[in-house]
Amino acid sequence: MLKRLLAVSAAMLLTVATAAVAAELAGDHPTTYTVKKGDTLWDIAGRFLKKPWLWPEIWQANPQVKNPHLIYPGDVLSLVYIDGQPRVTSAGPQVGEAVNTIPLADIEPFLKHFTVVEDVKSLPYVVGLEEDRLLSTAGQSVFVRGLDGAQPGMVVDIARPVYVFGGGKGKEKPGRSDLDFRGNRDHSHWGNPPGFGEASGEFLGHELQIHATGEVTQVQGEVATVVLREEGREIRLGDRVLPAEAQPYDLQFLPRAADSIPDNAKVLAVADGLQAGPRIVVALSVGARDGIRNGHVFSIWHDGARRPDIVGHRNKTSANGDKLDMPDSFLGHLMVFRTFDKVSYALVMDGIRPVRQGDLLKHPDATE
Repeated sequence: MLKRLLAVSAAMLLTVATAAVAAELAGDHPTTYTVKKGDTLWDIAGRFLKKPWLWPEIWQANPQVKNPHLIYPGDVLSLVYIDGQPRVTSAGPQVGEAVNTIPLADIEPFLKHFTVVEDVKSLPYVVGLEEDRLLSTAGQSVFVRGLDGAQPGMVVDIARPVYVFGGGKGKEKPGRSDLDFRGNRDHSHWGNPPGFGEASGEFLGHELQIHATGEVTQVQGEVATVVLREEGREIRLGDRVLPAEAQPYDLQFLPRAADSIPDNAKVLAVADGLQAGPRIVVALSVGARDGIRNGHVFSIWHDGARRPDIVGHRNKTSANGDKLDMPDSFLGHLMVFRTFDKVSYALVMDGIRPVRQGDLLKHPDATE
């Protein structure tokens, strides 16, 4: 029987048998599992492993198929042992759409409607609206300045500057600041306490939200006329214009630990709130330049406070002179699903406590 199993799985593309941390099988793991429509790779990995991010250590890819990392509904996954090590092999028709790593509904807005650019002010911008409206919608025209080389028929995305990201180096707390319609920092909220989510330190990028798609219909001098297409949100003066991309993001990524953890790896911002739980998107203060790739999994930790020993010292001054670092607190895990140069987006996969701006990122197996 063992020889038969070895023959079935002899063709291997991906093997990480010498990993420092052995893949631990889940206590109730199956010996076979048939992939179903609606499954995700993270959930499938969790059926076999206590730590889903160790999936590459046991997955045996088939080099005879075009993309051996993909798994399809109807595929039968079998747990076998090769040289005493657990491995999962796949057999099946491999037709239809491959399963996604995580539910697309949780991340789709950040795949389709958000992007991060280095310099928002260098982009073409909406300088006028049809009939001097305050806002324009589908079927109406907007006028764009700076769209060099534009030709009738060119398709563009129109995006609104949202935030500037900054910080994350050393002791700096990463953050984001609102942008106004000119792409400048919006100072209207400066009445808040100092450091209230403000971007500081190293500049990391500008976040833009794509509101609509349009088609260039006319170019006259410095101004291009763009007619807005049916789907989209309202457009206003100052919105930026980007070339439309048919598929600007990757939908297939393999969960795995990063090769190394940058010192500045922190939670930069939480989508739609100050705290996040499972299946909430967060922005990270690291990106492609730091070696971050789609599929990388991190554990999330709250930085331990430095507290005075008021028990051992009755005098407040003495207590403050004898401060101790409290241990970092484990919060959960997240996985990167979209990467830019200095910033990336990730989905919180599991957690026991809320995630906040400034929380630390460590190896997924970290214990302290």
